[in-house]
Amino acid sequence: MKHLPSERHTLSILVDNEAGVLARIVGLFSARGYNIESLTVADVSDDHAVSRITVVTNGPPPVIDQIMAQLDRLVPVHKVVDLTDWGPHVEREMALVKVAGTGDKRVEALRLADIFRARPVDTSTASFVFEVSGSSEKVNQFITLMREVGLVEVARTGVVAIARGAEAV
Repeated sequence: MKHLPSERHTLSILVDNEAGVLARIVGLFSARGYNIESLTVADVSDDHAVSRITVVTNGPPPVIDQIMAQLDRLVPVHKVVDLTDWGPHVEREMALVKVAGTGDKRVEALRLADIFRARPVDTSTASFVFEVSGSSEKVNQFITLMREVGLVEVARTGVVAIARGAEAV
C-alpha cells in the first residue's frame, strides 16, 4: 500500500456539556497516536447543555475517516462534521502578542501592527501587548515579523470554525 499524503482537517464536534467529555475526546486522539494541532471548546446552547469542540488535526484521508467514526461512537457526542470536506467555512484564531522595544523597534512594531490590523490592548513605555485575529497563517506571519522587533511571548486561542451559509452544521 502506498503512503498517502497527510492533510489538515478542521473537525467540529457537538458534545454534551458535562465533566470528562473533553478528556474522552482528547484520550481518543492520544490513545491512537493522532496529533491535535489546535483545540478549542465553548458552550454553544442557551441552556448550557451542548458545547462545540473544534479540533484541527492532520492525517491521510483514511485516518481522518477513522477518527471521525471513532468520535461519532462516543456517547456524549451528538454530531461530528469535517468542515474541511463539508465545504466553505470560516476559520479564525486570536493571539495576544507581547513585544518589548524602544525607539525604532517600537515604531516598527506599531507600523507592523497597523498593517496586520492588530490592536494594542496594553502598553507601557517599554512594551506592547497586541491582539491579532484572522487565519492561522496571518497570526503566524505577524508573530514571525514581531520576532525581529522584540517578541517576548505569545498566547493563542486555537482555531475556531463554523460552516458558511444559512443552515447549522
